[in-house]
Amino acid sequence: MSETIVRFVAADDPLARPMLEDLEREYDARYGDDFGEPASAELARYPVSEFAPPSGAFVVLTEPGASGGEEVVAGGAFRRFDERTAELKRIWTRSDRRGRGLAGAVVAALEAEAVRRGYSAVFLTTGPKQPEAVRLYLRSGYAPLFDQTQPAAEIGIHAFRKSLRPEGVPA
Repeated sequence: MSETIVRFVAADDPLARPMLEDLEREYDARYGDDFGEPASAELARYPVSEFAPPSGAFVVLTEPGASGGEEVVAGGAFRRFDERTAELKRIWTRSDRRGRGLAGAVVAALEAEAVRRGYSAVFLTTGPKQPEAVRLYLRSGYAPLFDQTQPAAEIGIHAFRKSLRPEGVPA
């Protein structure tokens, strides 16, 4: 396996562009106009500053490319949800690199950075047509804020929460 490098960058850094473009294509392919707007509207909903220090972060994972440069293989971000809670957004892995644990590495890097920034919890949402994301968040210790016995389409947006404090440590 190639060496994977974790890089914190600005949301408008050129390294982020291919990730965001692929994320838009994937959301449009999965959801079309299910939510009444294209994926580009969701991806443009928050200004770049939402994902910048001190309250946000944007991370990309890179690997050496075939032509010598670096290729972005995964990424994600967080923004301030409230005073103590970060909200994960834009978690993505390039389709040809899935199944290698990269999304879990993105989530772990973002959680560690959120703790460094003073957050004690993380909130996130994912859509009903992303069962692999639901599995990732459950596997990563996130508590579902929905009834898991219901069909995904009936649940709609799937919300999760996770404490970033060790058990017994007050938030």
